[in-house]
Amino acid sequence: MAAKSQPIIVIKRKSGHGGHHGGAWKVAYADFVTAMMSLFIVLWLMNSSEKIKKAVAGYFNDPKGTAALMGTTMTGTGETVSAAAAKDMQQLKEKLEEQIRAKKDLQKLSKQIEITITPEGLRIELLEGKNGTFYQSGSAGLSHSGQELLVLLAAELKTIPNSLLIEGHTDAAPYSNDATYTNWELSADRANAARRLMQQNGVRADQVTQVRGYADQLLRVKGNPYDPSNRRVSILVKNQQGPPVGAKGVEQAKGQSSVPQQATPTTEPKENAVMVGQPKLARSVVDAPGSQRQLKPVAGPRGWLARFRSVLPRFGK
Repeated sequence: MAAKSQPIIVIKRKSGHGGHHGGAWKVAYADFVTAMMSLFIVLWLMNSSEKIKKAVAGYFNDPKGTAALMGTTMTGTGETVSAAAAKDMQQLKEKLEEQIRAKKDLQKLSKQIEITITPEGLRIELLEGKNGTFYQSGSAGLSHSGQELLVLLAAELKTIPNSLLIEGHTDAAPYSNDATYTNWELSADRANAARRLMQQNGVRADQVTQVRGYADQLLRVKGNPYDPSNRRVSILVKNQQGPPVGAKGVEQAKGQSSVPQQATPTTEPKENAVMVGQPKLARSVVDAPGSQRQLKPVAGPRGWLARFRSVLPRFGK
């Protein structure tokens, strides 16, 4: 009798995962990434200008007081106009309006002379009437009122260091059927005529930086392209970060632009020069009484680590 066959027993084992090991590594990794980001920011600041370093340090000390020193503002307008420049433009606007009111011939044209303060500077617009006010109708020739007003403006604008930009505009009505002379040529010629008259009455040759002709591309009244006020000439007094508005500021600006600065001879060694075989030393300038400026070598730590240490204390103050 054959022996009974033994049953085959198959044992299946299920392997399970180990216990939960926690998320402490995530915290450590986050700290590492933060430290690396801080390192890169410090390295960037080390190679930045002194103005940026002061702005960043001031922001951490007083965010509201120094937020506008560098970069764009919350409105995205870029570098803001200083309070002094805005005050100068307001004073110039009030002075021009007062002088226009004092001229009897220009009093009746006050509604056609608009002076506004814009982010670019002070904009003075001469708006044409239906039959021509400041220019002869259909021509670049100036009328008597236009000449009188531009002479008055030149007498004031020649005393300031700010540069000027003159723009000419027309309405949408075609100038003529002649393709060789269109609204483009007319707008540019009117702006150029204003420039010539103002420079003949004292505006400096280098004060007018641009003369533009826009034809009917920048309409003042977009709802009515044929409105007479679309025919206009704009004089933009551009903002300038520098000498204050006034005759003294003009003299300073003219002195800086016309007289080149002469390089003073010196025998001082170059600051970045390094003698072969000698340790690199930081140098400080001292003024000895009765003598020329001298370079005094001051020993200091070497390498990028020293620069790293010199930057850090500024943010801790």
